[in-house]
Amino acid sequence: MALCGAFHSFLFEYDTPRIVLIRSRKVGLVNRGVQLGILAYVIGWVFLWEKGYQETDSVVSSVTTKVKGVTLTNTSILGARIWDVADYVIPPQGENTVFVMTNVILTLNQSQGYCPELPDDQTECTVKNNCVPGYVSTHSSGIQTGKCVPYNGSINTCEVFAWCPLEDDSHIPKPAFLREAENFTLLVKNNIWYRKFNFSKRNILPTINSTYLKNCIYDAQTDPFCPIFRLGKIVEAAGQDFQEMAVEGGVMALQINWDCNLDRAASHCVPKYSFRRLDNKDSAHTVSPGYNFSQPRGGVSLISLICSRSFSLLIACG
Repeated sequence: MALCGAFHSFLFEYDTPRIVLIRSRKVGLVNRGVQLGILAYVIGWVFLWEKGYQETDSVVSSVTTKVKGVTLTNTSILGARIWDVADYVIPPQGENTVFVMTNVILTLNQSQGYCPELPDDQTECTVKNNCVPGYVSTHSSGIQTGKCVPYNGSINTCEVFAWCPLEDDSHIPKPAFLREAENFTLLVKNNIWYRKFNFSKRNILPTINSTYLKNCIYDAQTDPFCPIFRLGKIVEAAGQDFQEMAVEGGVMALQINWDCNLDRAASHCVPKYSFRRLDNKDSAHTVSPGYNFSQPRGGVSLISLICSRSFSLLIACG
């Protein structure tokens, strides 16, 4: 019976809420104020400011670089020599990174043979028994032969079988060997693609022609969309000194930011460049500063280079 009564009420009865009309200016103003506040929040904040109706997408990006610049050095060791891209960009191509040599330690005419190890607490010796045949540590230049031989007139060190003469990086050239590298230029080509919207663009904008590209250098005020950067200006924009940094090397970031609102015309989607130094420059922490590595050159007669300085290219998109 109860079930039949409930069904009968559902089928044949109708109810409506009671509406109470309150005549009060205060209550009416509060009611309309709350409604307007909700409306303003939805339209002003959610839709217009936060773009809550929009979709977002991560970007697919590629970066290629090209360094240009030539400089001349004239030293007693090498004589007059021209340095071009093939000499100071190592390796020729990198993934989102370019390495530019600014300083070098030369070790000429190396060959495999026997020579005294560089002196330190582990390699200095007074008698033959201080040296262990076949011993090699993580910092060794070669393999010890077991002999204690003169390093100079006052110091003896353990003899090693290695590439001799050994590279000595205790004396770094100051000023930097390629101090003119601050005038070298870096061309950055960046292509982006938003997969969800099938939208692609590159940092060489449609308004840039070949004549402009041959003559422009990036400047935040006068040429903010020029994709060619002077290395010295990159370091300066990051608040650093190029000549100081070039001695021991460093790691710089060139950040390309794409913040594109595709509700607007494609011409409004443009890159913005920023620069910063990534490696920590701290006078209180001077162990292993900068950036460097060794590179053999020249067949049998080797030149051992310590290359400094790198630019990491970071792509940030919004």
